[in-house]
Amino acid sequence: MINILPNQSTMKETFRIDHIPLKLFNTASRQKDTLVPLQERHVHMYTCGPTVYNFAHIGNFRTYVFEDLLRRTIKFFGFQITQVMNLTDVDDKTIRGAIAKNISLDEYTQPYKDAFFEDLKELSIEPVEHYPAATDYIPQMIRMIEILLEKGVAYRGGDGSVYYAISKFPRYGCLSHLHLNELQAGASERVASDEYEKDNVADFVLWKSYEPERDGKIYWESPFGPGRPGWHLECSAMAMHLLGETIDIHVGGVDNMFPHHENEIAQSEACSDKIFSKLWMHAEHLVVDHKKMSKSLGNFYTLRDLLSKGYTGVQVRYLLLQTHYKTQLNFTFQGLDAAKNSLQRLNDFIQRLHEVETQEPGGKIEALGQKALMSFAEALADDLNISVALAVLFDFVREVNGLCDAKQLSREETEQVLELMKRFNAVLGILSFEKQEPMIPLELQEAFEKRLQARQNKNWQLADELRDFIQQRGYVIEDTPHGARLKKA
Repeated sequence: MINILPNQSTMKETFRIDHIPLKLFNTASRQKDTLVPLQERHVHMYTCGPTVYNFAHIGNFRTYVFEDLLRRTIKFFGFQITQVMNLTDVDDKTIRGAIAKNISLDEYTQPYKDAFFEDLKELSIEPVEHYPAATDYIPQMIRMIEILLEKGVAYRGGDGSVYYAISKFPRYGCLSHLHLNELQAGASERVASDEYEKDNVADFVLWKSYEPERDGKIYWESPFGPGRPGWHLECSAMAMHLLGETIDIHVGGVDNMFPHHENEIAQSEACSDKIFSKLWMHAEHLVVDHKKMSKSLGNFYTLRDLLSKGYTGVQVRYLLLQTHYKTQLNFTFQGLDAAKNSLQRLNDFIQRLHEVETQEPGGKIEALGQKALMSFAEALADDLNISVALAVLFDFVREVNGLCDAKQLSREETEQVLELMKRFNAVLGILSFEKQEPMIPLELQEAFEKRLQARQNKNWQLADELRDFIQQRGYVIEDTPHGARLKKA
């Protein structure tokens, strides 16, 4: 038997689960594989972060919320984790933006980096251990290119750039399950717009040679001449430098699978002669009203757009969380309102627990909580089956509400329920446990103050009338050591 989250619960023995293997769908193997870290009980995970040329949109955050759920689930099952999320601050988009505004690359990208971290906090996404920016790892990228050139899997093109020869990597296509001839045929359709000279239309760039008109003053010196790294190389260099040559899990959106992640595998494994990542996971797309999100359709939303409409970050998080990551998520405002209502039900339940008066114990909480925890854990262990996990949570809430109605819940049992809800929330990140004082209507506050004044003036008739007025509206006046106060009846 293992106790989940031993450091996050005061109930060391109340609710426990049997050991359950965490199984995750591996894009590479096309099956659910059991998570077995290279280092015992310590997972090393790389997650593709934003390109900081604009504010991230809700489609991006669908992926980041999924990655946060994965991280929290890994911790829930007792593993340690070291996670890297990169910040792509040098690519075509960031360079174009900096040149258009006639400012440095750092000046252009820093506001979007800051906004990204503000959005993560708003969505209750846990901070990860490392947020490397690509521009801080240029030396490591240059060294990787040198190794690939020495091994003969990279070459210099006629335009001065350095390319990766995918024909030299027999495993190319292992993630997307595409064959080299299919890739060459698809690439040939795009060759007319290709701005680089390479030996094979399917090869990809490792180092882009400097072009003054395109790059302005943004470039780095290298043994291959001035220029900048290719986008695919950036993630490989940062992942290998911070996590090691082989990592446990690599995660991103489904649109990253090919060619980005495929190219990461090729250049990383050719460089190290080791498997790059044991397990690959990809989140499906988000669409809006069953249409692709685009500014031209007027259905393009950043998190800030939704906050300006009166929604909260945790409400958006719940909406992005409740659909399985391998299922396309259809965003609608009706769906967001439904998520808001579901979240309110859960938080109302927590407030009700705070208000439970001492009663005789019903003796049913331990069995109910044990069953709920086991079912919740089993759902998560099945490739993050979030819909089942949430159903377990709502069933538990319904049953405990029934005990409250029947006055079969003691204060001690209430505390046990709250602790279990905190364990659920360690994974979900959606609940508030602060006790909220109910808002007393202004007219009742004024009546209460007038009654105090009437009593001081010994106007007993007015004091009694004001007391009756307050009671008729469902409140009572309670005497406390600190004086009288209004309380919901």
